Amino acid sequence: MAYIRYKEVTRDFNFTKALEAESVPAYVKDYIYDDEVVLAVYKVGKDHGMITDKKIVLFDNTQSFGMRKEITTVPYKSVTAHSVIFHASSAEIYLLLETSNPMLLKFANMTDVDKLRVRLLYNAISAAVCGQKIPNQVLKKLINNDFGF
Repeated sequence: MAYIRYKEVTRDFNFTKALEAESVPAYVKDYIYDDEVVLAVYKVGKDHGMITDKKIVLFDNTQSFGMRKEITTVPYKSVTAHSVIFHASSAEIYLLLETSNPMLLKFANMTDVDKLRVRLLYNAISAAVCGQKIPNQVLKKLINNDFGF
């Protein structure tokens, strides 16, 4: 299990569908601050994952014994190592947090366009983790969903 400041969170997040930033529920948008740029929003079932230029926000909704929402924010400054792994029809972004615990973002059922989105997203996350400016061409493609070949 991954821990954020010694708080246990879900280790793996599985995403199957990229969404337009405008189409996400209002409660997801509440976690975007004025100085942030949304790079991508993903969904699986009732869960959402939002990736901005400053952090990753994960929404875990469960209905085992009534409705429960857990919202986890991972600022890039808490990531100490990161990698991306591509498979035939999926990809994974692996994040090692400062507490030495891993977090895995899994992207399933991917097309070539989806893989390009994840590659650009990883490029943006990598720049943010390293304290660098996200390249303008990467930002433009992610913000405008411009993944044409």
